[in-house]
Amino acid sequence: MFLHIDPTNGLAIYDQVVRQIKFAVARRAIVPGNLVPSVRELARELAINPNTVARSYQQLQTEGVLETVRGMGLEVAAGAYKVCRGERTALLQERIGRALREAHQSGLTADELRQLVDKQLALVLREGRPS
Repeated sequence: MFLHIDPTNGLAIYDQVVRQIKFAVARRAIVPGNLVPSVRELARELAINPNTVARSYQQLQTEGVLETVRGMGLEVAAGAYKVCRGERTALLQERIGRALREAHQSGLTADELRQLVDKQLALVLREGRPS
């Protein structure tokens, strides 16, 4: 697929799988109707326990991101894009909010903060879009 697991980032591996699949749906790297790899395939590709992948897929099914296709496996559900886009936006707003509050509490003025954000945004945009 296109997932990357980082065992040192502090987030549970199954959460990393869930989050990365949601982000892939939100950026339309995988679209409704696309089949996801089987539990065994993804576990082998990521070198993680199949039970971890199964747990991730179960959570994604519960949240309406994936659905079972009889005889085929799991596919991205019809309404997944809207759900994933909303969750991605909420998560990023929360993270950005935390960083902005910390910067404000450290004494940065609004203008200094805007300059810092503009500089970082320019760097990110130069790096290019995720694949």
